[in-house]
Amino acid sequence: MNTKQRMPAGFTWIGILLLFMIASFLFSNSDQNLNQVSFDKFKTDYRAGNVKEIEVRDDGMTIRGVLQDGTEFTTVASAERLDSFLAEEGRDDVIEKYNPVQTNDMWSIILPLGGILIVIGFLFFFMNQQNQQNGGGGGNRNVMNFGKSRAKMANPENKSVTFKDVAGAEEEKYELQEVVDFLKNPKKYIDLGARIPKGILLVGPPGTGKTLLAKAVAGEAGVPFFSISGSDFVEMFVGVGASRVRDMFDQAKKNSPCIIFIDEIDAVGRKRGAGLGGGHDEREQTLNQLLVEMDGFGINEGIIMVAATNRPDILDTALLRPGRFDRQIVVGFPDVKGREEILKVHVRNKPLADDIKLDVLAKMTSGFTGADLENLANEAALLAVRAGRKFITMVEMEEAITRVIAGTEKKSRVVSEKERKLTAYHEAGHAIIGRLMPDLDPVHQISIIPRGMAGGYTMHLPSEDRSYMSKTRLEQMMVSLLGGRVAEKLIIHDISTGAKNDIDRVSKIARSMVIDYGMSDVVGTISYGEGEEVFIGRDFSKSKSFSEKTGQIIDDEVKKLVDKAYEKAEQLLSENLDKLHLVAQTLLEKEKIEADEFESLFTTGKLPEKTEQPSDAQAKKEMKKNDSKPEERPAVKDLTGAGPIAEA
Repeated sequence: MNTKQRMPAGFTWIGILLLFMIASFLFSNSDQNLNQVSFDKFKTDYRAGNVKEIEVRDDGMTIRGVLQDGTEFTTVASAERLDSFLAEEGRDDVIEKYNPVQTNDMWSIILPLGGILIVIGFLFFFMNQQNQQNGGGGGNRNVMNFGKSRAKMANPENKSVTFKDVAGAEEEKYELQEVVDFLKNPKKYIDLGARIPKGILLVGPPGTGKTLLAKAVAGEAGVPFFSISGSDFVEMFVGVGASRVRDMFDQAKKNSPCIIFIDEIDAVGRKRGAGLGGGHDEREQTLNQLLVEMDGFGINEGIIMVAATNRPDILDTALLRPGRFDRQIVVGFPDVKGREEILKVHVRNKPLADDIKLDVLAKMTSGFTGADLENLANEAALLAVRAGRKFITMVEMEEAITRVIAGTEKKSRVVSEKERKLTAYHEAGHAIIGRLMPDLDPVHQISIIPRGMAGGYTMHLPSEDRSYMSKTRLEQMMVSLLGGRVAEKLIIHDISTGAKNDIDRVSKIARSMVIDYGMSDVVGTISYGEGEEVFIGRDFSKSKSFSEKTGQIIDDEVKKLVDKAYEKAEQLLSENLDKLHLVAQTLLEKEKIEADEFESLFTTGKLPEKTEQPSDAQAKKEMKKNDSKPEERPAVKDLTGAGPIAEA
C-alpha cells in the first residue's frame, strides 16, 4: 500500500522538475523570440545607417541590436569577426558596453546535461520497477542482474504436492523414490559405493504428469527445489543464457543437497547443428555451458538434476550420455487401472451420485492422459452446476467424456433436411460396418448433432487397452472409415466433402502399412519411413530413402489397399441396405442412438423398450426439484485402438 502511495509522489516531483527546466530554458533564451537576421544583412543595414545600437552577448557569438525604427534583432557572429568589420568601417559609435546575461552560461551547460540525466534516470527507474515485479531473477532486484538465474527455489517445508497426489504412475514413482531416499539418507549409498544418477530425464507425451512428478519429488525429499523453464535461459542478450546456467549451479551448490528441475528442457537442449546462417547461436552456447556444469559437480555432492520433455528425439546426445542424464523415465499413458486411480484423485473433493462407477469410466477413457482426466472431472462438475444439481451423476460424466474428445454440442445450428439426411446415412454407414467387423470395438453411440468441427459422429467403446495393431484390424478400420463415403454413394447417389477426415485417416493407415510396418507383400518387410521432424543445421538436406521406381510401387500398393477396403465396404452395405435405412431413419427421428438401441435395431429391427437407468432417475428427480425439463442422456465418444477415435 505504501509503495502504491509513494510511486505517484515520485512521478509528481519528476513532472514538476521537467516543467521547471523546460520553462527556465524557454525564458532564459528570450533572444530566440527576436528577429533573426544574417550577418550579411546586418552589415548592409549598418552601412546604410539603419543600426541604432548593438550589444555583444557574453558568449561572444550572439549580437543583439536595435534599428533606427526601434525594431530589435539578433545575429550570430564571433566577436573577432565583428571587430574586423567595424575596423574596416572605421566607426564603433553604435557599440554599447557588454551587458552579459548572468544565467545564460550556466543554463547552457545544465540544460543539455539535465535532459540526458533525466532520460537515463527514467530508464533506470522503469527497468528497476519491472525487475522488482518479475521477482528480480532469483531474488536479485538489481536492474543489471541479467545474468542471474531465474530459477525459483521452493520452500522445503511447503509440501503442497507429494507422491500421494500422483496416481497411475507406480513404476515412475518407484524410480524417483530412490532419488528421494538418497537425498534423505546418502550414507547407505556411499558406504556401498553406489553412485546416484546425476540427472533424471522424464520423457512422455504432454499431460501425462511429468511436471507433477517433479513437484512430488520436491515435496517428498524436503530439500531445496529449484525450478526453471528451459526457455528462461535464452535471452536477447548474448551470453546471458550461459551466465544464468553458471549462476543456477552456484546457487544449487550453496544449498546442497537440492534438486534442480528444468521443465521443457528441449528449449535449450536441442541438438547442435551445422550453424547455418553464420550468426552467434546463443542457445548452443547455453547448452555448452549446461554440459560443462553437469560435469563439474561431484558424484555424491547432493545435487540432482531432473528435467522433463515430450521431445527426447531432438535432445543433444551429449546431454543424454551417462554422467549427465543417466536415467530416463518414460511417463506414458495410464492403463485402465491407472486411469481409475487418477480419477479417484480428481473426484475426491467432488460430491458424486451413487450410480457413478469409476472402473467403468476408466474403461471408457482409453488413451486419456492425467490432464485429460482432470479436465473430464472438472467438466462434469461444471455440467452438474449448470443443471442445478447438488451432485455429479453418470450423465454428466459421460457428457464430459464426449466434450473432452469431440467438443460441445451445437444443437442450435440450423441444418437443412438434405444435409441431415446425408449425415444420417453417412454415420449409419460407419456404424453398420463397424458392427459387422469382428475385430473392431463395439459401437457406443451415433449422433447427427453437430459437435465441435464435425457434423456428426460414430463412437466406439474399446473393450481393452491395446499396445499393438494387427494387419487385420488395420484393414477393418479402413473399411469402417470408408463406410460413410460408400453410404453416401449408394443412397444419395452423390458424394460430399464430409468424408475428408475419413479419407485422410484411411490414406495415412494404408501408407503406414506399406512404408512403416512392412505389411505389403509386394514392397516387402522394408521400412521406407522418413522422420517427420526436420531441423535446420541437422537435417537441412535430406534425400528420399527410395528410388522413383520404388516410390511408384509404394503408391500402387497404397491405392490397392484403399481400393480393396472401399470394395469391401460397398459389398457389406449393399448386403445390409435394410439395416442401413433403418438406422439412418432412426437417426433422423432421434438424432442420437445409444449402444443398446443400435444393437436392438441391428438384431431385431426395432428399438428396445425404454428402461430407466439409476442415473437417469436421479437426474430427472433432481431436475424436477429445479423445475427444469429432463435433458437427454449425454454422449460418449468413439474409443478405438490405443485411444479415443470418432468417425465423423
